[in-house]
Amino acid sequence: MPSISSGDVMQLLSLVSEQKKMKAAFRHSRKAALVAGYAAVIGGLMAGPPGIAAGGAIGGLLGALTSGQFKPIPQIILEMSPAEKQQIYKDVCAIIQNLDWNDIAELTALVLSSSSIQKKLLDILANYITTELKGKVQYGK
Repeated sequence: MPSISSGDVMQLLSLVSEQKKMKAAFRHSRKAALVAGYAAVIGGLMAGPPGIAAGGAIGGLLGALTSGQFKPIPQIILEMSPAEKQQIYKDVCAIIQNLDWNDIAELTALVLSSSSIQKKLLDILANYITTELKGKVQYGK
């Protein structure tokens, strides 16, 4: 199997999940919303203006993940931590290692032409979102 970056895997998952119009929602949690607010304030106080941006990003992410509204999976992938992406990356690599491809373009074409491979990749993503992130996944019409 040729080498593939985590970023390429996330882009591939984003593309496939976007085609299936996958969305996810997370239960509203008042406690999590409070933690998000405190993270934004504390981040801002600890590091000045750059900290405000970092704290706001953390607060925004936590707030979005607890809002209960459905968000597109590609957006959720963008907001995942490097550790979360790494776990999904490992699972995806276990699937694509048995495929015959030479570069990301060839892999993308192979995945897009095979509904069974798409299903395996989307199952990895949906399983991670439901078990690890405690979200609810929905497919578009």
